[in-house]
Amino acid sequence: MKIHFLGTCAGTEPMPDCKHASVIFEYNDAFYWFDAGEGCSYTAHNMGLDLHKTKSIFISHTHMDHIGGLGNLLWNIRKLRYDVKKELPKYNPINLYIPNEEVGDALLNHILAHTEGNFECDFSIAQHGVMAGMVFSDDFVTVTAYKNNHLADGRSFTYRFQTNKNCVVYSGDVKSYHELDEAIGDGCDALTIETGHFKIADVYEYTKTKNIGKIFFTHNGREILYDRAGCEEKVRKIFHGKAEIAFDGMSVNI
Repeated sequence: MKIHFLGTCAGTEPMPDCKHASVIFEYNDAFYWFDAGEGCSYTAHNMGLDLHKTKSIFISHTHMDHIGGLGNLLWNIRKLRYDVKKELPKYNPINLYIPNEEVGDALLNHILAHTEGNFECDFSIAQHGVMAGMVFSDDFVTVTAYKNNHLADGRSFTYRFQTNKNCVVYSGDVKSYHELDEAIGDGCDALTIETGHFKIADVYEYTKTKNIGKIFFTHNGREILYDRAGCEEKVRKIFHGKAEIAFDGMSVNI
């Protein structure tokens, strides 16, 4: 299994070399996207990742720093189909799991529907709502959603990605790290954890007693964005190699 970090910035104004939240979990030659912040497909394509391996897209919540690149992601898959690769995406339909289906409807039926060719294509995008519990399962992967308190209306989720070999938790945005307890459960091989609303010390205090193989800081806030070198040194000293600050374009094996 691989993790590809496409956007590692929290919901700030534009920052150099750091776009908004998006990550791909790659397993069994399929891409499972978690959030789709601005420029996610641009970064992925220019990393040499084949967008036509997209199997499912999971949105944690519909704040703009998590969905700002969703339209372009779907548009670029279509662009590759007709103008570049001249072949169908590997998986059809492509699944879109989105907590606020009104946003998905607006994107698919009103925005994309009025782009080139009215977004007509010979593959389909299957939209699904998200509720707490298992949201996706195939022969290789299970994805379970856990509600968190980032949004007052309850439409914000953390995801647990489980294969027959690995388990990775994608935090999404949370109000308290303790909202991750159920998703982490007895442990996980990796945790991609948001730092946009917290400090490095908060991550340490929460994770120090958890059974987590590796911790990756993403959705990074100003503490890290304004002093990355200093924060990387702090992480090395505190976590002793167990944690790492992710950056755009970074890929790791799990």
